[in-house]
Amino acid sequence: MNKIKTTLLVPTDFSYTEEGNFARIEVSPFEAGFGVSVAHPIRRTIISSTLGYAPVALKIEGVKHEFDSLKGMLEDVASFIINLKNIRFKIKDHQKNEVKVDYTFVGPKEIKGEDLITDEVDVVTPNEYIATLNEEAELKLSLIIKKGMGFVPVENFRDEIPEGYIGLDAYFSPIKKVVYNIENMLVEDDPNFEKVIFEIETDGQIKPIEAFKNAVNNYLNQFAVFSKEFNLETAKNESFELPEEYNILFEPIEKLNLRSRSFNALDRAGIKYIGELVLMGKEKISNIKNLGTKSLEEIFEKLEEKGFSLSKPLKLDIKKAIEEKLAQLKGEE
Repeated sequence: MNKIKTTLLVPTDFSYTEEGNFARIEVSPFEAGFGVSVAHPIRRTIISSTLGYAPVALKIEGVKHEFDSLKGMLEDVASFIINLKNIRFKIKDHQKNEVKVDYTFVGPKEIKGEDLITDEVDVVTPNEYIATLNEEAELKLSLIIKKGMGFVPVENFRDEIPEGYIGLDAYFSPIKKVVYNIENMLVEDDPNFEKVIFEIETDGQIKPIEAFKNAVNNYLNQFAVFSKEFNLETAKNESFELPEEYNILFEPIEKLNLRSRSFNALDRAGIKYIGELVLMGKEKISNIKNLGTKSLEEIFEKLEEKGFSLSKPLKLDIKKAIEEKLAQLKGEE
């Protein structure tokens, strides 16, 4: 039977890894059913509201429309435009919402994304192919690049395109992939809590963690009207007073009176307080370098003597209070 609740558990654990243009984010613990309630709108917001850059218009000297061709260029203009849309630009001055850049290319030459880098714009897909010119070709090209969100068809802004330019559908979003998974997790002997795992990949115009942070901020801003209207405040965690028997956790590990071999291994691992061992649990302690079977048995026995069994998980509020106190101690060092 489920316990009768009067308040919702607020997630406290947040961690992420970021490598290149890919990030994995883990958030927990959520009450049952709340994982998808939070994850789905954040995913939608990341996709729809992340700022990016795209060419919205181009002009080629000697070309009147997108179905034309240019002497000496292997591709016709339609194919050139398709290739150009694969180039991911980035305006270097983040305060600018629009720039116009001019290029001149003389053949023979194979044009790639890196050839479009200027003092005003960068290209995050430098190896992307655009066109091939023979020795008779000269390509004089002007591009208008704008900042925006999502996908905007050219029909929506055709009246803004300068005369002589060909309008382009604008795909601004720098998000290549954003997915989430929800896993069940154990909290205080209840296996029905949830962990949300996001995986985000961008094209390089923005880092995935930055995209996640901006999306969460945009999502929360959508609720600001309710907070203002009803004077709502987010739940504030009440200070939790640890029982006296937990004070030993904030003593240095010397208080365990370990053998020198065990103590030295913990010291080299950067562990200073008894509470750090209690928070780590048996599995993480067992992974500490140079701790053999006898040393592990000794550490577990000493912790048992102090009244802390690592086989039973700490309650969430107690664990959080220990973490906060240890962080405070380390901050004072």
